[in-house]
Amino acid sequence: MKKYFLLLAAVSASLSALAHEGHGHTHGFTIQHYFVEPEHALAALAVVAIGLLLFKRYRTAASKK
Repeated sequence: MKKYFLLLAAVSASLSALAHEGHGHTHGFTIQHYFVEPEHALAALAVVAIGLLLFKRYRTAASKK
């Protein structure tokens, strides 16, 4: 399980390397920017979905022991 968590952390940490100046309708340094702009919203949803799947897999594996 640690291996998957570290992989998810490494992938999500590297996403910040794609930083850019604000664009669209919101300022680039606000939390609203990350939830409104499509490229950030899709990445955030992907990270949450992967996290939930890993959590479900962990809970299923723990209940079988």
